Amino acid sequence: MSAAPDNRVPAGPAAGRLALSKSEAAAALGVSVDFFEQHVMGELRVVRRGRRRLIPVGELERWLDANAALAIPSPLPTARRMRAVPADDR
Repeated sequence: MSAAPDNRVPAGPAAGRLALSKSEAAAALGVSVDFFEQHVMGELRVVRRGRRRLIPVGELERWLDANAALAIPSPLPTARRMRAVPADDR
């Protein structure tokens, strides 16, 4: 028995689109438009046509990869602690 083809449409603002508006890009990242303008937009290559600004979806993905960090950094190696030896064992 063969599996049925997957005909689901991607959800969210980038559903099959190549580029997003500023508000759609902010929503896709889960941030406000103000935050997007102040902290993200300056690091992105955008398409400008007249007053319109389009942010390529691939550019958002590149920005995410470049700015991703581990939530919990790996612990630094610590020096072995010396065990206290009781005075009567010396």
